[in-house]
Amino acid sequence: MRWNLTVLLFVISFSCFSQDPYLFIGTYTSGKSKGIYVYRFNTKTGTGTEVSIMEAKNPSYLSLSSDGKHLYATDEEDYEGAVGAYAFEPTTGKLALLNSQSSKGTCPCYVSEDKTGKWVFVANYCSGSLTALPVNTDGSLAPAMQIIQQFGKGSDTARQKMAHVHSTIFAPDEKFLLVADLGTDQEHVYAFHPNENIPLTEPFDSVASLKPGSGPRHIAFHPYKSNVYIISELTGSVDAFHFDTTSGKMTHFQRIRTTPEHFKGDPGSADIHIRGDGKFLYATNRGTSNTIAVFEIHKDGRLTANQIISVKGKHPRNFAIDPSNHFLLVANRDTDNIVIFSIDPITGLLKATGKEISIPNPVCLKFLAN
Repeated sequence: MRWNLTVLLFVISFSCFSQDPYLFIGTYTSGKSKGIYVYRFNTKTGTGTEVSIMEAKNPSYLSLSSDGKHLYATDEEDYEGAVGAYAFEPTTGKLALLNSQSSKGTCPCYVSEDKTGKWVFVANYCSGSLTALPVNTDGSLAPAMQIIQQFGKGSDTARQKMAHVHSTIFAPDEKFLLVADLGTDQEHVYAFHPNENIPLTEPFDSVASLKPGSGPRHIAFHPYKSNVYIISELTGSVDAFHFDTTSGKMTHFQRIRTTPEHFKGDPGSADIHIRGDGKFLYATNRGTSNTIAVFEIHKDGRLTANQIISVKGKHPRNFAIDPSNHFLLVANRDTDNIVIFSIDPITGLLKATGKEISIPNPVCLKFLAN
């Protein structure tokens, strides 16, 4: 009875989302892309309309402030990288550059801001570090206040010669920041203190180790349960953990493939998200797979793979579920297209709508609901 009521309310929510949300698209600018593209996305027709373009250099990952007034973008360089701060005007749909600060590392590939609007955290992939930058009252960034260098290596001699920090993601209550290290097969958990000058400390017994050679990349928290799911780039797998919201300790309970059992190529797994009702998990694979996997999430948190389909392009680096939970958009970097899938409200399965957004080298998608 409870399941049926949940599904009914979720279906009703499809028709209750009124105003078209903004869609922000981060890109690599080594080709024809100009920077950050701003679109309106129609949640009834599944189509996008360009609103504005902000010129920027390699804005490969984006983060929106909780109030929607500011956007932060990495400048992913193999020398010292940077993070740009932008003001967003919702009436015009335009971005304005506030300032830029050094990420104090190389190849910054992930950025996130806390809900208090006091801090921005950056993952520096090539240098294996994470950086905390204070946010000024106008949304601009102050110089870095904390830099944490990771050390170690993994079993993959080609990809894991050193630490490679790949994401900085908050737990839902923001008491902890989770940091995936692809190079050492570890997920670090830091206690977050927003009112301190040095905001992060690493509690005792707060490092989760994955199977050697996994290469953890991104994570997704369940919206209603104390579970967290980690996607690993090198092995094409998702690891499920119970997350202790008091201590930050993670306890492993499942590992599942994101590709079929017969697949022997390079999975290159990239991104992971859970639908708003907590019933389904989605994960992309790049490499030689170029697919997206759909998992059902059971009441105990365990996953079952229900679908693995083509993304209709190459190198699906990032994807996003629109605020109505009706569509899933996949950014295919190497084919210059964002492919739009419809989501079945009952089964969670995906179906290509035949609609696309053409953007040079798209790599990051972020929605802003109105």
